[in-house]
Amino acid sequence: MSAKNLDTHNRWRNKTVAFRVSPEEDEQIEAAVRLSGLTKQDYITRRLLCRDVVVQGNPKVYKALRDQLAAVLDELRRAEDGAGVDDELLDTIQMIAAIMGGMKED
Repeated sequence: MSAKNLDTHNRWRNKTVAFRVSPEEDEQIEAAVRLSGLTKQDYITRRLLCRDVVVQGNPKVYKALRDQLAAVLDELRRAEDGAGVDDELLDTIQMIAAIMGGMKED
């Protein structure tokens, strides 16, 4: 049995929720989690409960953005060679644009 955890409202998190996703959906979820800077549990919980996912800029998030932008660039170069741009790539680009647009200079 896993260790009991308290959430930010001092409630015990002792219930497990599990579901299956396709490899493509898992890749999209993992990218969103990396770009959010949150744990996967916190990201999924916020999304399922229709709460805002606020990205806090930190070195981990900037590295994820850099890596994700490099992957998008590779995909766009591949698309330039005659292959089409798929919906998952467009979703990733929109997510990166939203994050970048929401970042404020300190």
